[in-house]
Amino acid sequence: MKKFRKVLDGLTTSSPVNPGGSPGCGSAAGTPSAAPTPRELEIQETLMSEHFQICKTVRHGFPYQPTALAFDPVQKILAIGSRSGGIRILGRPGVDCHSQHESGAAVLQMQFLINEGALVTACADDTLHLWSLRQRLPAILHSLKFNRERITFCHLPFQSKWLYVGTERGNTHIVNIESFILSGYVIMWNKAIELSTKTHPGPVVHLSDSPKDEGKLLIGFESGTIVMWDLRAKRADFRIYYDEAIHSVSWHHEGRQFMCSHSDGSLSMWNMRNTAKPFQVTFPHGKTQRDGRKESCKPILKVEYKTSRNSSEAFVIFSGGLSYDKAGRRPTLTIMHGKAITVLEMDYPIVDFMVLCETPYLNEVQEPYAVVVLLEKDFVVVDLTQSNFPIFENPYPMDVHESPVTCTAYFADCPPDIIPVLYSIGAKHKKTGYSHKEWPVSGGTWTVGSQTYPEIIITGHADGSIKFWDATAITLQMLYKLKTSKVFEKPKTGDMGRSADLVEEDPYAVQMISWCPQSRIFCVVGISAHVILYRFSKHDANTIITSLELRLQCEMEDVISPSDTENTPCFSDPSGHSPQPQPPSPRSNTPDSVRDSIPCLKVKDRMIRMPPGYQAELVVQLLWVDGEPPQQITCLDLNSAYGLLALGNCNGLAVVDYLQKTILLCMSTLELYGSADPFQRLTRSPRKNRQSTSGLTELSDNQVSLDLERSKSPTSVKGPGRKLSLPTDLKTDLDHVNGHCTSPTSQPCPSGRARVPGGPEGPRLARRGPGRPPFRKAQSAACMEVSLPVSSLTEGYPSRRAMLQQLHGVSMYSHDEHHITNYSWSERESRENSFSRSRSSSVSSIDRETKEAVTTLQFAESYGRKSDSLPTPCLWVGTSLGLVLIIPMSIPTDEQERQEDPVTVAPTGTVLMLKGSVLRFGFLDCGGALINSPYEVWRDQHAPDDPDRPRKRKLVNFSPSSSQEACGDGHLAVVCSERQAKVFYMPSQACLYVHNITESSFVLRADVVSVSNSVCLACFCANGHIMILSLPSLRPLLDVSYLPLTDMRIARTFCFTNGGQALYLCSPTEIQRITYSQEMCVNLQETLGELFTPIETPEAQNRGFLKGFFGGNAQTFDREELFGEASAGKASRSLAQHIPGQGGIEGMKAAAGGVVGDLARARIALDERGQRLGELEERTALMMTSAETFSKHAHELMLKCKDKKWYQF
Repeated sequence: MKKFRKVLDGLTTSSPVNPGGSPGCGSAAGTPSAAPTPRELEIQETLMSEHFQICKTVRHGFPYQPTALAFDPVQKILAIGSRSGGIRILGRPGVDCHSQHESGAAVLQMQFLINEGALVTACADDTLHLWSLRQRLPAILHSLKFNRERITFCHLPFQSKWLYVGTERGNTHIVNIESFILSGYVIMWNKAIELSTKTHPGPVVHLSDSPKDEGKLLIGFESGTIVMWDLRAKRADFRIYYDEAIHSVSWHHEGRQFMCSHSDGSLSMWNMRNTAKPFQVTFPHGKTQRDGRKESCKPILKVEYKTSRNSSEAFVIFSGGLSYDKAGRRPTLTIMHGKAITVLEMDYPIVDFMVLCETPYLNEVQEPYAVVVLLEKDFVVVDLTQSNFPIFENPYPMDVHESPVTCTAYFADCPPDIIPVLYSIGAKHKKTGYSHKEWPVSGGTWTVGSQTYPEIIITGHADGSIKFWDATAITLQMLYKLKTSKVFEKPKTGDMGRSADLVEEDPYAVQMISWCPQSRIFCVVGISAHVILYRFSKHDANTIITSLELRLQCEMEDVISPSDTENTPCFSDPSGHSPQPQPPSPRSNTPDSVRDSIPCLKVKDRMIRMPPGYQAELVVQLLWVDGEPPQQITCLDLNSAYGLLALGNCNGLAVVDYLQKTILLCMSTLELYGSADPFQRLTRSPRKNRQSTSGLTELSDNQVSLDLERSKSPTSVKGPGRKLSLPTDLKTDLDHVNGHCTSPTSQPCPSGRARVPGGPEGPRLARRGPGRPPFRKAQSAACMEVSLPVSSLTEGYPSRRAMLQQLHGVSMYSHDEHHITNYSWSERESRENSFSRSRSSSVSSIDRETKEAVTTLQFAESYGRKSDSLPTPCLWVGTSLGLVLIIPMSIPTDEQERQEDPVTVAPTGTVLMLKGSVLRFGFLDCGGALINSPYEVWRDQHAPDDPDRPRKRKLVNFSPSSSQEACGDGHLAVVCSERQAKVFYMPSQACLYVHNITESSFVLRADVVSVSNSVCLACFCANGHIMILSLPSLRPLLDVSYLPLTDMRIARTFCFTNGGQALYLCSPTEIQRITYSQEMCVNLQETLGELFTPIETPEAQNRGFLKGFFGGNAQTFDREELFGEASAGKASRSLAQHIPGQGGIEGMKAAAGGVVGDLARARIALDERGQRLGELEERTALMMTSAETFSKHAHELMLKCKDKKWYQF
């Protein structure tokens, strides 16, 4: 048994400011504390390094920036390629696989080997890849890199092993799919066209074999040239020279005619009997003008020409072709069936589409039944069997990005009843009008694994909506959608007041969420400095939403030193009574005056009917103060057992009693210390102009502070006059990286020089007037495209401060910058870079701090004072300076008293110290088990009264004293900051274990999680490392460089959960789930779906004697004889390079679980048996040869010695 000792003898106390090292662990407020007697903690730690491994599990959402589409009509699986080199393979619900090309090159085209369990991809780096889909995780079997030519088009005939590859030079090469080696047979562009042609035909844009004769290859060049190449004779049958550029070609199934789409918006029909000119040219969307000419139209990028057995009229389906004069029209897909023309408008540009047909044979009646349309940001399947062409209901979670995602939360092992309840409520609001037929992409097999537990993912969005997703196993299905904007009045466009600022903005963007699954209480933090508390009910209700307003803003000169705290306007009576909001300034009553004591949004003050589901009960809003907008809320915590809600920002802390609808505490951070402030803060010179600076820490104009608690610099809480906001454009980069001002109130800065408050235009730039919006449009955490350096965070940013300013929206200035009138961006960055990166070496800069932000909060049963003998309800507060305050509370236990008597909140000044901004708290009992926060059991407050059922609150308490008996009183507190983790013993506040997590980077996210029936501390650092530390000893168990922090989206959305899982937004439209559990990595194969299912290939139809006699039947030829090495020779080695893949061995290992694995094992066994039989046969033959040789020699010896006498021997 491993013993952990807390050695307190000889523990040295440190001074409040220690330039030589970190503050002492056991000191409170920097004063010496008597160490308690040593005590042994006997805790058995079961987690070891072998319990952890990082791997990706599944990716949800719409593939970001799609580029290509492919479909297997027999297996009925679909593949989507993306610009980043990703491949998404989809089948029936649960069959969803993501693979990635290592090169990261865009996928240009994909071709399934129909019913073969393989896929060919052509990438922008001119490489062909052969993927094996016969295992649950696809793997590359072969790659072929073209060295001298660029790939433009690929075609693989059905049941053929020869792939036609067209290039930018106009040549056509042929690749053997089995060996992935080029054939010596090449169709050169100069041989394809006539010798008299003086111009190059352009790149190959189309390749297809004739349905009538597989020995004829139709080659389409971009310039409008079409060549029918006879593969046997190695010459052109005919050539077509058309005036308009060609985009696509589609055959009639009989092979007698084909259709081309052109760049002028026309469709041309060509007959094989007469190729001199097209027998029909149509402009589907081009009208005839008065002068007799057709109006100009946009190009038709793709056309599909399909026949149907039930109708004599064929389907002609194409994208584009609209006239140019109709500006503003959305992208369209046109379906022409006979004389009927149906135009389907799409929400986004069309990337590609495919018509799904019943047969894979091109020379049969196609029988189209659906059209798969791949859009830039959506995926639509249209039902062709119904006249109104309805769309199918998409079973995949492709609408994660319906509104840009701004925050995420992940809850594993939820109460089992919460998912059915949310689904039943959300099902009532589903859209209707979908096709009644089954989803056509139904390939693969998937079964729910045995080791599954309820999981829920919650996403917050820029439009204020909240989505609850069922993430059980590897699936993702939307359960319930909540719109927080319904709580507020809609801004009126004619209003010149507060609402005029928000007309074109996203004031409802979700910044943070907090959810208690047991009590079903849900809290949302919005960008407009508001908190909404929701309760869940299965019944509708008519209620009035209670609104509380907080004036959480302090003036800088009022909080310079602890002696001045009694004059601070935001100080409230610590006895627990709610402070009354100060009356608004008289200036706010006049037009165009400075705003004061008004919220950013107006809550509906009338009776509202709320449907079943989550119903708003309370809204807490921060107020404008002296023309300054309220600062964003940086952290939040709620506790249903206590009935309390705590929120903090860079100005201070507020505690709200949501049962009594009162404000219990509203104080600045400095006031919470009282006389126990560990830092000697220097006074500043009085401001000459009140409007040039704001007061406490504020956020910059063009930044977003989503989850500031995750990763803020310990010196990041400074700023003279920048306002908090969320950037407007969701698609553009943050301009401030390049030295440009993006503040809504500032003009463009010449030469990249940033304007700062205090200059000639400081007051005008630093303060927003009543006509300027305090918030810009919500910038999604998902849509930020700012690239951060992969190798080192400091390479692309002059300092860690600059990185944090962009990453977290924190405005960081030194004290001296208040007196600087103007300086360039580089000068400012060089000044910021002069500050030390580590918390221990930056203590000297603490004198320059004005206020510190509250970065994390947590309610818990703990000890507020060292002298406490029993745990009481406490609020743990972490700040950006690495300080931890413990605030005990007195809460009435009787339910009636709880509703009437006030809750007493009394800060005691207890201070613990760490390096860097505090990120997370966790609590363990003396046995090492996790202490969960107490909660209230859910009860429906709007349910009909039942006399047999009591309506009292039922609380579940996890007191540390109740979870331990032999260990006595006390518990362990785990505190993690962006640099360091410490374990304290309570109530003595003695530091037992310390671990410096990182020196070169900083922690972005930390969580105390349960893994394998034990507890550990999981950390995600800015350098992309994922670290796991044991608890309570803080032993490093895992340190893996998993993910380079290439954009801020990952930092904002990364979150851990229990069971060894985590997630983050890997693109603006996709959620990536990962696991750090070795057990889950091993069992991952069982949870994934099978992509390939053994299916018999449908037989070709018998076309009859007469049709075959008159030339209607397709002719076949031996491609192997024509393209093989024996007849065509070898291709030039310099033309392409073959790269063997790792998919064969890995695929065989990966297939060990399913039907393919059984077949593979049987094949291996047969091979081994055959090998043994071969070896036995060789041995037998060798023995027979040896016996014959021996017999021969014996016979010769007998003949030689037959006539000899005995004495002659």
